Amino acid sequence: MSTSHADAVTFSDLSRNPRAVAERAARLGRVRVTHRDAPDFYLTTADRAEHQAQTLATASRLFLALIKHDPTARTLVIAMPEVFPWVRHLTVDELRAFTLELVEALSDAAELEVDTTTQEVIAGWRATARIKADPARYAEARKATKGDFGPVEVSA
Repeated sequence: MSTSHADAVTFSDLSRNPRAVAERAARLGRVRVTHRDAPDFYLTTADRAEHQAQTLATASRLFLALIKHDPTARTLVIAMPEVFPWVRHLTVDELRAFTLELVEALSDAAELEVDTTTQEVIAGWRATARIKADPARYAEARKATKGDFGPVEVSA
């Protein structure tokens, strides 16, 4: 969801006039609070946040029920390329594994409020698809290695 200038305020605005910012958040549903020296955050109403959590929980439970009744996750696997076009570079088994891992991560987000796992799952499988999409890099990645290559830098 994108945020326009109209639904953003500065941290200073919030400090100077909290009532007006709170009223604006209630009217708009949420307001992005920008901060020069820290990450931005959203000010929202509790009922809106609770509705979003309930929506995520419902979707997660639906996906888990589909997998329970179809262990191959056929229906979800068929839909995955529409949501993630890059899955065409994964094998059928990898696509099934990604689908199951994603549904489990969504369940954790909904039931345990562990939000980071879902994006980590997507990023990991996207990285797998990215390297498999380049035959030369994929061949290089599959070569046997020896020894210790030292510390690894991880980029976002």
